Amino acid sequence: MIRSVFGESVQGASHIRNGRECQDSLKKLEKDGDTVILAVADGHGSDSCPYSKTGSYVAVNVFCKILGDYLDTYDGQPALLLTFLKREGDTKVAQAIDAEWKRRILKIHANCKREALSDAEGNKDKEAIYKMYGSTLLGLVITKEFLFAFQLGDGDIVKVSETGVQNIIEADKILGTETHSLSKAESWKKAITFTKKQEENERHPVMYMLSSDGLANSFKNDDEFKKTCNDYYTLLNEHGAKEVSDHLKTWLSETSELGCGDDITALFAYYDDRNCE
Repeated sequence: MIRSVFGESVQGASHIRNGRECQDSLKKLEKDGDTVILAVADGHGSDSCPYSKTGSYVAVNVFCKILGDYLDTYDGQPALLLTFLKREGDTKVAQAIDAEWKRRILKIHANCKREALSDAEGNKDKEAIYKMYGSTLLGLVITKEFLFAFQLGDGDIVKVSETGVQNIIEADKILGTETHSLSKAESWKKAITFTKKQEENERHPVMYMLSSDGLANSFKNDDEFKKTCNDYYTLLNEHGAKEVSDHLKTWLSETSELGCGDDITALFAYYDDRNCE
């Protein structure tokens, strides 16, 4: 089995015109020959969230660290980890991510000597500080035995195979520009998780993709977005991961320019066994 993991974050066309930095972040962590952790986060980028690039950077690192720790704790016991994630993914795991993100944000805010906001009683206004770093989070753990997906806020996690495009998580859709955020109180309650045992005789090639909402929002409807997901899958099958990786930044920038103008991040894990004995 050949596995290729790659991705890009590009500054949105409208952000380039307005002189605003890319608010997206991505991270990939390949634990061993069979396990990969993927994370994509989208900082809100509004005037009330001036440090959301930092927030998204912290988010992807927190996801990879916490899920990596769980994999280490349950090393050699995939069935036990699968059971734990099924039972506790949207509670204990989500709570751990929420708490660690907020802990790191407060530390960064203090270390950078940024304004120490206070509430009406004169205490540190943690909620106001968190808001300045607001971000969504997508995460995916792929092992030989199971999949674990995590979503808080908008964006997409899809799987593409010869049977078509499948949303791994059907996320909450919020009208307008609002989205669920790590910056909100008890954000873990809005997290959605999905855990599934891998099929023993699954047909390959298979492509997994995490993308910030700038990608889907650049198409007129969900069918057009899924067609693009399938186009990436076809390109990978026909031309290989290096070719797609080499052109990905250009393609995403063109998508933003012709679409919604937002930052776009796409992170792929592609599995191909056609040339393996």
